[in-house]
Amino acid sequence: MASKELLDKLNDAIAREIQVSVQYMWQHVMIKGLHAPSVGGVFKKIAITEMKHAEEIAERLDYLGGVPTTKPTPIEIGKTAKDMLQINKKAEEGAITLYKDIIALADKEGDAVTVSLFTDILAAEEEHHNQFSTLLED
Repeated sequence: MASKELLDKLNDAIAREIQVSVQYMWQHVMIKGLHAPSVGGVFKKIAITEMKHAEEIAERLDYLGGVPTTKPTPIEIGKTAKDMLQINKKAEEGAITLYKDIIALADKEGDAVTVSLFTDILAAEEEHHNQFSTLLED
C-alpha cells in the first residue's frame, strides 16, 4: 500500500498538471505578436500532453486508493510571449523537482509502476523545459 506521503505527492502532481494544461492552453489563445503562431502552437501541443499526464497520474492515484484532486495550483498566464515562456520554464522546473522526489519515494516504497510512470513523465517534462528554454534564447 502506498504511503500517505506518496498519495499526497501524486495529488500535488495532478494539481500541477491541471494548472499547466489550462495555463498553456490559455497562453496559446492569448499570445500576441510576431511569434504567436509558432510559440502558441508549442503551448497548445504541450497543454494537451500535460492533460494526458494529469489523467495518467489520477488513474494511478485512484488505483493506489487515493482521491484525485480537481484543484489546480495557481495559474499564471503572463502578458508577453517572453513572460509566458519564463513562467512556463519555472513551472517545468518545479515539476521536474517534484517528479524526481516522487520517483525516489515510490522506489523506496517498492512501487515499480509509479516509478515507471513518473520516469516517462519526467522525460516529457524535461523536454518541455528544454523547449521553453530554447525559445527564450536570443
